[in-house]
Amino acid sequence: MNRTSYVSTQLINNSDLFKNTKPILLKLDIELTERCNNNCIHCCINLPENDQIAKQKELSTDEWKKIIQEAAGLGAIRIRFTGGEPLLREDFKELYLFTRKLGIKVMLFTNARLITPELADFLALYPPLEKIEVTVYGMHKESYEAVSRAKGSFEEFWRGVNLLFDKKIPFIVKSAFLPQNKQDMEEFESWAATIPWMDRPPSYSMFFNLRDRREEKKNIAIKKTRISPSEGLKMLTRNKERYIKEMKDFCSKFMGPPGNKLFSCGAGHGGGCVDAYGKLQLCLSLRHPDTVYDLKKGTLKDAIDNFFPKVQGIMAKNSEYLKRCAKCFLKGLCDQCPSKSWMEYGTLDTPVEYICDVAHAQAEYLGLLNKGEKAWTLVEWRERINKFVENI
Repeated sequence: MNRTSYVSTQLINNSDLFKNTKPILLKLDIELTERCNNNCIHCCINLPENDQIAKQKELSTDEWKKIIQEAAGLGAIRIRFTGGEPLLREDFKELYLFTRKLGIKVMLFTNARLITPELADFLALYPPLEKIEVTVYGMHKESYEAVSRAKGSFEEFWRGVNLLFDKKIPFIVKSAFLPQNKQDMEEFESWAATIPWMDRPPSYSMFFNLRDRREEKKNIAIKKTRISPSEGLKMLTRNKERYIKEMKDFCSKFMGPPGNKLFSCGAGHGGGCVDAYGKLQLCLSLRHPDTVYDLKKGTLKDAIDNFFPKVQGIMAKNSEYLKRCAKCFLKGLCDQCPSKSWMEYGTLDTPVEYICDVAHAQAEYLGLLNKGEKAWTLVEWRERINKFVENI
């Protein structure tokens, strides 16, 4: 402890304020709207920006403030504003400033098209304290708008990004790997390396989720954008040395059969997600009616204390899941989860073949499986992992 004649300072963890308290909620994802000014071919959420029915159903400014206020009271230190395109909300600045005044960091996911000089000045004056994340759909008008399917979106994207640069507002970029823009990848990564706040290469969405709103027509279109597991593997292993290093660290910590408990991930632990209409979920992609909590009829605290534990305790019943996923040691490589089953099949526990194929392709590449082996049949999986992790 350091003292002066006026004040003493000490580590926050040693403060009496925190000795007998523990935050119930560390972070909260807020989906301000499902509407978007892009109409991306791969997107799992992009209602038209002028969808008045959706707009009228969205939570009001006061309803959002009530949720944000409660989140602050439960200990939240970060809120992520996402969508759709969150900047479409006419009250975005009001909600943003309300959140920041509560001492909460803001993470903003945006396509940057609606960043105006006025908004850039505002963000510079009241910094979010987290890097803004901008999704880039192509480095040229043709490729960008082939993905966004919105005329003029390319020029508006660049205007927004340049405003962030001009005002020195920290941001990072990411992308979606699609047939329409994959030829831009090297150019995109070279440009991304010039952004001063990028501390690693940009990430990509590749193995696209279907629409978590269960819209079959759009699901058919999204399936057509999915790359094969082998093509995805080529992307993942472009920097072979880094990939192997990361996988050794990852596999040493997160591999092993999950058993018949469906929620073996961190969903709902220390966080939650609120959709545009006030439904609280363990994660934004999980909208099965048995797993959502209506905040118009209850509170965040009640949901976290009572509802989330019930959902997290759900056990698998699907015989294929119990035969395969429950016994598969590739859980650390596999994205199989209740939300993926929900989007693909409308259930909580149906194995998603595409995800399974992607995980097995990685496992074969890493030498954890021989070609044609199925991970759930392997008895000596621990030995395989140890051999891979210890192999220099």
